[in-house]
Amino acid sequence: MRAAAFTELTGPDGVSIVEQPTPDPGPGEAVVDVEACSINRHDLWILEGDSAMVDADDLPFVSGLDVAGTVSEVGAGVAEVEPGDRVLLCPNQTCGRCRFCREGPENRCESFSLYHGGLAASARVAADRLIPIPEGVDATTAATLPTAYLTAYHMLRQASVEPGDLLFVPGATGGVGVASVQLADVLGVRTVGTSSSAAKLDRVAELGADHTVLGIDPDDLRESVGAVGDPDAVVNHLGGPYTELGLDLLRRGGRMVVCGRTAGGRSEIDVPDLFLGHKQVIGSTMGTQADLERLVDLVAAGDLDPAVDRTYPLSETGAAFAAMQDRETVGKIVVTNARE
Repeated sequence: MRAAAFTELTGPDGVSIVEQPTPDPGPGEAVVDVEACSINRHDLWILEGDSAMVDADDLPFVSGLDVAGTVSEVGAGVAEVEPGDRVLLCPNQTCGRCRFCREGPENRCESFSLYHGGLAASARVAADRLIPIPEGVDATTAATLPTAYLTAYHMLRQASVEPGDLLFVPGATGGVGVASVQLADVLGVRTVGTSSSAAKLDRVAELGADHTVLGIDPDDLRESVGAVGDPDAVVNHLGGPYTELGLDLLRRGGRMVVCGRTAGGRSEIDVPDLFLGHKQVIGSTMGTQADLERLVDLVAAGDLDPAVDRTYPLSETGAAFAAMQDRETVGKIVVTNARE
């Protein structure tokens, strides 16, 4: 089978189309013929050599977390799915033994990791991580959900937002940013989003943002966003200086949920403001399989229409990552027809 493998950790030019054996399922596993797999900043960090998970000794490496397709074969002991089922993979990998696997939430597993291997014609996966794709939901749409929308949904739950609340989304045109805006709209939560591109902000407004602010400088944004109101919550996938910005803007007792480091892995905060203002900073990674099932239900019911900016065939996976690296898109980038 063909796969889009990372053969060099040098960015988009490090992707090569290679031939690999078609996988056979082991006990408890299924093989999925991949119809669509969206890409994420997580994959790009690996490709750029900016991830501790993968180094040169792991090459060639096939990434791709967000797998949607059709089951072609199952291994011994599999009762959850059968060949012909249309499925979406929850990419969470957990130990099943620790306190958080027993009591939840599973994304706090002490050995939490993520599946990789979806940028290929077929993928071997744990059968109990497969979720049925309802009729009327296409594979490309389903493939948008497992990382960006799952992360955003769990962050909104962690932030305890309610209808009428004001949510600040710095970097609202990225994958998690767009997902946060759309899901907040579903929940009746007002949003203020920022970007360096006016055209992208126009698109985010179409997707449900109530207020948009052009700019990236934290000092300028502090005044412009503050003029909209004091946010009840912040979803922060940027890190760096945007952590301090978000905390400064939060209302008394407000909550910031952090999931990323795109703008930097270190942040400074005003500690007195944190405790005197009764503000909270909450770390969050991905979400639970139950969260993902809920997102699939929202799509099937017509309440959520995930934003797909563009699609690429497997042979152009490198170009897909170049578009992500150049920040050309608003919404998800999906590699489709991976069995071409």
